[in-house]
Amino acid sequence: MEKIIYLLWKEDSASADDFRELLRDKASAELRGETPHLIRLCVSDSDVDAAAGYRLESMKPAADAILSIWLDSAINRKGVERILGDHCKKFCGYLVTESEPLLNTTHIPAPGERTTGMNQVVFLQKPERLSFSEWIDIWHGSHTDIAIETQSTFGYRQNVVARALTDNAPPIDAIVEENFPEAAIHGREAFYDAQGKPELQQEREKIMMESCARFIDFDKIDCIPMSEYLVP
Repeated sequence: MEKIIYLLWKEDSASADDFRELLRDKASAELRGETPHLIRLCVSDSDVDAAAGYRLESMKPAADAILSIWLDSAINRKGVERILGDHCKKFCGYLVTESEPLLNTTHIPAPGERTTGMNQVVFLQKPERLSFSEWIDIWHGSHTDIAIETQSTFGYRQNVVARALTDNAPPIDAIVEENFPEAAIHGREAFYDAQGKPELQQEREKIMMESCARFIDFDKIDCIPMSEYLVP
């Protein structure tokens, strides 16, 4: 099997919640006919408005949603892209390799229901100062443990881009999906698993940012809080 992640943009006239409902209801039902495998939908909607302070954008305009879908072969994606074309202003797709160092075993949603909290979706570009092997070694070899230890994540997926599948795809080298609890939407102390401990929150945030700086150029990163749904 192969995993594809599509970035999706809504029509200008549609609200974020309208786009969510369109994708959850009509588009998801049609997409289910294209694969028996996992489909995950993440949408930037009103349920994560309070997390706007975490938002970073280098891509203009930022994607309004992402769709993760597993197919037996990426060759067989024409039906998927026809459906996305019917329901989105535009989309672009990437073939990725998925690593899941932190499996969500604590807040497993029912199919079609919203996963608790937020899914922080991050689009990364490899800095020119690093080779690919250096970049992966820092990110996977040491940063992963730091991220899990300093944050309140309960799910963590790392998707390295193998290649772009559509001609309009912006330059992205990886897509990160991080599940955070509901309290993290409303405050950085909960985001860093340091409720009632502001000094610990500041210490963990400093450690996290210093680690990120080793393999991320902060002017080339997108960080978008989204709501997550598993397509039934």
